[in-house]
Amino acid sequence: MRTLLSVAFLAIGIAVGGAVPAVSNFVRQTLSSVGVSPALFTPAAGPAPAKPDAPEAEAAHADGDGHDHGPKPAAPKAGHAHGHEGHGHEGHEHKEGNEHAEEGVIRMRPEQVAGQDIKVAEIEGGTLARHLLVPGTITPDTDRIARVPAKVVGTMAEMRKRLGDAVQKDEVVAVLDSREVADAKSEYLTASVRAELEKTNYDRQQALWDKRISSEQTFLQAKATYTEAQLRVDLARQKLSALGLNAAEVAAAQKRDEATPNQSSLRRYELRSPLTGRVVERKVDVGTAVGKEGDPSDVYTVADLSTVWIELSVPTVDLGKVKEGARVEVSPSQEGGDRHEEGKVVFVSPLLNPDTRSARVIVALPNKDMAWRPGTFVTAEVEIARDKVAVKLPKAALQTVEGKRVVFVRTDEGFEKREVQLGRADDDSFEVVSGLKPGEEIAVGNSFLLKAELGKSEAEHAH
Repeated sequence: MRTLLSVAFLAIGIAVGGAVPAVSNFVRQTLSSVGVSPALFTPAAGPAPAKPDAPEAEAAHADGDGHDHGPKPAAPKAGHAHGHEGHGHEGHEHKEGNEHAEEGVIRMRPEQVAGQDIKVAEIEGGTLARHLLVPGTITPDTDRIARVPAKVVGTMAEMRKRLGDAVQKDEVVAVLDSREVADAKSEYLTASVRAELEKTNYDRQQALWDKRISSEQTFLQAKATYTEAQLRVDLARQKLSALGLNAAEVAAAQKRDEATPNQSSLRRYELRSPLTGRVVERKVDVGTAVGKEGDPSDVYTVADLSTVWIELSVPTVDLGKVKEGARVEVSPSQEGGDRHEEGKVVFVSPLLNPDTRSARVIVALPNKDMAWRPGTFVTAEVEIARDKVAVKLPKAALQTVEGKRVVFVRTDEGFEKREVQLGRADDDSFEVVSGLKPGEEIAVGNSFLLKAELGKSEAEHAH
């Protein structure tokens, strides 16, 4: 009877266990202890439990034929594997869209490069030029400055040019009224007329002598007189030449004067410019007496300022570095002057100034627009060395990362950090000994943005 009661209570337990899965294990163990097979009381397939993923619900499972297969193993988490040797990681996940997966690489699309105004240029060989900074003063080129002298005694009759006026070579710039010139012209004209008369007489006496009509003495006397007249003409012509006059022009002017007796040019003396340039100085006025002792000897000063000189005072310690023919870049000394011009050293004095212990160095400087005015103080960068290098790197492209000098090389994906070894240097560039080859493209402008981007990427990897 007790056995029957026990079985009844157990049946009730089985029913409760089917409704409450949490106690099913306990019931099954009890049935086993009294010799009843738990399979006889296994409930038919019914609705799925409310929480199938609970650990208690997954302790046991049955397949479609109703047989118990024991505890169901837990599914491994994604990306991890469990083995007998310990816990291992497999399939480590990378953050999707990470642009800096590799160390030293900055992935950047072309539109991003353009948007950040990162300038890229091809690296090639070149020349490193070192310079010496020296102050200087602009002066006129002494080979291109001239004075218009008053070679004769006279009075200024015309002044045809003003200060700053442009003049051409041999252009008449002033006219003198000179008695000395009148005497010289008169002497030449008289000698010329006398020579013509004596030549006529000589030709006639020669014809008579050939016919033996006149005596030999008469013929020889006519020949001597004609020779003397020719000599006087030559002397008068040389005198005109010494005054800067042309004998043919004087003779032509005399014929014009004969046609217009009231406009004699005998006393006029024209002053001409010796070169093409500008009038930079005017020393006399109309009516001023010139030519005598104590009078002004010059009328104008004309200068060709298309080329000017720069006088530099180079210290003795640097004098050996400056060579004739060296390039010189000139800029104004005053602030705000952004003009630059390239000149050339044309003279290095072998003598030292005993007071300053410096040598005079002359630089020829083009001045086509007349902007470089004599007397202006300038700063000159004299080239003292030129070295050819296989790879020339602009200083703006260089960055320092972790104490190393690096550049950013352009790649298909973006930029790559590259360590470089540097050699010689000048004002703007370095020689690259190793790390770069000619033809490679690097960032030469705003490269600090790439350095900042690289630092941000490395900080993200560290976390």
